[in-house]
Amino acid sequence: MKKIFPAGVIILLVLALTLPILVIKRKKETPPMPETQTIRPPAVAGAFYPDDKAQLDKILTSLINQSEKIPAEGKLRILLVPHAGIQYSGPTAAAGFKQIENLNYRRVIILGASHRAWFNHAAVFAKGAWETPLGKVEIDEDLAKNLINESNILADNSPHQEEHSLEVELIFLQKVLKNFKIVPVLVSQTDENLINDLAQKITQNFDDQTLLVLSTDLSHYPPYEVAKKVDSQTIEAILSGDEKKFSQTIQNLENAGYPNLQTACCGHEAVKIGLKVGQLLKVNWQKIKYENSGDTAGEKSQVVGYAALGGFSKNLPTAADWLDENAQKEALEIARKTLEEYLTSGKIPEISPKNPSLLKNLGAFVTLRKKGELRGCIGEFEPKEPLYKVIQRMAIAAATEDPRFSPVTAQELGEIKIEISVMTPKREIENWKEIELGKHGVVVQKGFHSGTFLPQVAKETGWSLEEFLSQLCWQKAGLPPDCYKDPSTNLYVFEAQVFEEK
Repeated sequence: MKKIFPAGVIILLVLALTLPILVIKRKKETPPMPETQTIRPPAVAGAFYPDDKAQLDKILTSLINQSEKIPAEGKLRILLVPHAGIQYSGPTAAAGFKQIENLNYRRVIILGASHRAWFNHAAVFAKGAWETPLGKVEIDEDLAKNLINESNILADNSPHQEEHSLEVELIFLQKVLKNFKIVPVLVSQTDENLINDLAQKITQNFDDQTLLVLSTDLSHYPPYEVAKKVDSQTIEAILSGDEKKFSQTIQNLENAGYPNLQTACCGHEAVKIGLKVGQLLKVNWQKIKYENSGDTAGEKSQVVGYAALGGFSKNLPTAADWLDENAQKEALEIARKTLEEYLTSGKIPEISPKNPSLLKNLGAFVTLRKKGELRGCIGEFEPKEPLYKVIQRMAIAAATEDPRFSPVTAQELGEIKIEISVMTPKREIENWKEIELGKHGVVVQKGFHSGTFLPQVAKETGWSLEEFLSQLCWQKAGLPPDCYKDPSTNLYVFEAQVFEEK
């Protein structure tokens, strides 16, 4: 099977050819200095929370111990919590973090909206560690790399330096979890593309040991009773899980003329992304706790609202959940209609998909078989266009560009059966033993050699894991059969939803 590469890759290949010469020359002149880790020091210790470790630990212990776990079905996937000074929002935040105390989360994405900087991308703190009085927490650099798309999701540390909203959540995470890493992400101005792109990236990299933390306070500065009224509507909108309803609710509340109401939800841009993730993960939202600063600090003439809410689910969706039966049928119809039109007229038909699943940015392979024998197969992993367009392009490529076969003719189409594999983005793994046969497709890459096996290859051949990988190295990549054991070989896995014409 062949993968289509964007034209820009050719430039990268040319540059790569010159790179070893430059590296060798530099080594002769000046030995490279060892990299120093980027440490983000605490920005609001001593203001939003005590800067003394013992005092902070004592307060957090008390807040957590005073909180209770709520009855819920499934595991907490998304946690929305406030980020004010812990003397104000601490009890509400603690109630939220109580739900994950001592559970097995290894990766935490902390997502919030910037209070100090204005920008129109997602700013990912991608390398190094964050430090608080409780110690350092490493950045999950692999996860961060997988989230970044170099378009509107970027590695950008600058907005994080003075921002408090993610740091305040970190001290609670340090108190209730062990052996975890983080990926801090800030947004500012968002549009539908950024909301969808970041939500899909988070969802595609979500596993059973991942938690998404949304950092936001609710109403700012109305009187106590007004805050309770406004916040109840905001909470109801979030619990609906509907991003559009939430956005409309915030807009209505902020235009309603409530006294001293500056915002109904300061982190609403981050919450919209979180709700979109919740839709993709199919979580059920539950209220954990609500208070405002009038309950914790006493002053009721001007208050700030705080909520802890959770998105729970028993199981995470798999690749098989992406396209339902109707969407699969439409995808296959698109592929066949495209081939019929292209092979007779040379034109690609204009398509308007009925099913919204076909509008997602997902990769796909299209496989063509004639009387059970392979007749062409080409795919693309991480496109920047909707799935239905990827299916059109890959169907044409499988029919006309697979170098192993002569081009398919229009007269053959009646004997051709079409199979589509819709794929997750590939992710790099450290150890080949992590691969699950039948579940994972695998990409092996070393230098300019690469090869791909779809997940169904293991089922079709009956190979063991070692046989599967040996054949991938030798047959597909042109590398030694045991290349998968070589530390210099890059291994990637992906999952696929596979369906074919009847």
